[in-house]
Order: sequence, then C-alpha cells, then structure tokens
Amino acid sequence: MTQPLPVQQAAARLKEAGSVLILCHKNPDGDTLGCASALYHALASLGRTAAVLCADPIPPRFGYLRPRLYRGDFEPALTVAVDVASLQLLGAVAQTTAGPRRVDLCIDHHAGNSGYAQYSLVDPDAAAAAELLCDVIEAMGVQLTPQIAACLYTGLATDTGCFRFANTTAQTHRAAARLIEAGARVDELNTILFATKSRGQMEAERVARSHLEYHLDGRCALLWLTREEIAASGADPADLDELTSLPAGIEGVRAGLTFRQQPGGSWRVSIRTAQGVDACAIARRLGGGGHLRAAGCELQGALDNVKAAVLAETAAVLDGPEPEQPDQKEGR
Repeated sequence: MTQPLPVQQAAARLKEAGSVLILCHKNPDGDTLGCASALYHALASLGRTAAVLCADPIPPRFGYLRPRLYRGDFEPALTVAVDVASLQLLGAVAQTTAGPRRVDLCIDHHAGNSGYAQYSLVDPDAAAAAELLCDVIEAMGVQLTPQIAACLYTGLATDTGCFRFANTTAQTHRAAARLIEAGARVDELNTILFATKSRGQMEAERVARSHLEYHLDGRCALLWLTREEIAASGADPADLDELTSLPAGIEGVRAGLTFRQQPGGSWRVSIRTAQGVDACAIARRLGGGGHLRAAGCELQGALDNVKAAVLAETAAVLDGPEPEQPDQKEGR
C-alpha cells in the first residue's frame, strides 16, 4: 500500500537524495518526458546526480528537452516515476536483473493510479503531471529556468491539447503563466508540438483515414493502422498520438476509437469520448484505464476480434446511464 505525500514532503525526499533515477512510461508522450526532463534539470542545478530511463527511445521532436539518459553508471538512492499510473506502463524498465524495480516515489495525475510506489503524490484534478511538478520543483527551492519551464510547458500543453481539452482549469492556466514568466518560449514550443508534422506522420494519417468506419448508428467512429502500415509510413510511433483525436472530432460521434498495432502484434486502443460518455468505463471493461474522456487499453488477437470486443463494450457504455460526475479529464 502506497503512502500519500503532500508536495512539500515529496520535494524534501527528492532534495535529500544524493542520486535519483527518473522513470518514464513506455511509448513516452510530452507529459512523462517533460516531467522527467524538468526534474532532471532541477536536480542537476542542486548538484545531485540524476538521469532519465525509458523503455522506448525519446522521439526526435522532443530533443530540446535535453535530459541525461541513464546508462547504469550510478546506483540511485531514490527512484521516482513521473506520469506513470501502473508498474506495467514502465515496460521493460520495470524489471532489473535482481527482479522487479523498486519505485520509491510516484508523481502522477491519473485517478486510476495503482499505488505501486512506496510513496505517492497523485492529484487527479491536475490536468497533467507537469502541473504537479511545477509545485514540486519550486518547493525544492529551485528557480524555474527557461529550460525547466520549457520542459514543464511541454507536459502541460500536450496533455491538454494546447489547453483545448476539458481537463484544462484555471489552475492549469496559472501554471502556464508561471512557466511563461520563467522564460518558456510558447510560440516556438507550440509550433514544434502542434503545428509541425513529419511526412511520415502525414502518410500514417492518410492511411488511417482510409480505414475510417462508423458503427452503432453513427455514434462511434474508428480508425486503425497495422504495424506494417506504420512501418511503411516512416512515422515515429510516438508521433501517432494525434490520430486519437480524429474519429472523436467527427460530427455526431460520441466515441472515437483508434487501433494501432504494436511491434509484438498486440493492438493499442485509444478511446476518446464526447461529454457525458465515460471513456474510462469502456477501457476498464477491457483491462485498461485512463480518464473520464480519454482512456485506453491493449488487447491481443486478430483485428476483427479486437474491434468486436471494443465495440461491444462501447455500446454497453453508450446505451447505459451517463456518468454522475461532470467531465474533468481529457488528458492522456
């Protein structure tokens, strides 16, 4: 059972540790990478030894984050995971030669966090883990430099769809304002994150659109890409996250589904829903999780069987009662 920590105590544990290993989730996005990089730069400014470890490579477009990558060159006194809701999401780095990796501290914003770490700072009301890291880093006594601000803005902006999603709050905007005041060049960052696509990304989007299907009387739309199509497009798999918003943005669609085949053959399913439809309820029925309007799972099997399973659970949620609580989340 994890022990909850407030911001000040989480900051104290990080500051007291002489060496820190920072873990990201597999298939890394802007929030996990932005948080990990910001924390690395903050610890380095205090003279601490720190490095970032992820099961998958960092996508080239995030090169400006400039974290130090862990090469096994030190034994961490403290291991912290950022934006990681469960141990399984760490992928291959969850294991060491001695067995399961110990995680001392988790900083996260997912309501479904499994409590795998010894200590946790989890706030489901935060739009992104980066929103929490803003407070943690300042509580460590570290000044928000332009580099740290750029890292944190990356997490904040990507998990809110550039502040368009329903998880964006007044607190989110206040955090963004602090980062802008600290030197984050939001014009340059927004261009990199939202206004620039590689040719491979455009090709993958073209192929996915050609697979567009409507189901459940038009209330559900889905797209898919096989692993062969992803490879042929030349797109970095991490740059395909934007596909998840395409089916959900179609007029009249209440649930948008995106199926991406992974290198091992499984299907990564992303679920995005309209207001009043619980995406997490669909994902939970299939062994996954997430937020109220943005969730996902990973399933084995032939595409037709996987689609049938997801559509059945989507129908059950669409035909059921609306969630009692108002929509709060639409981040990853």
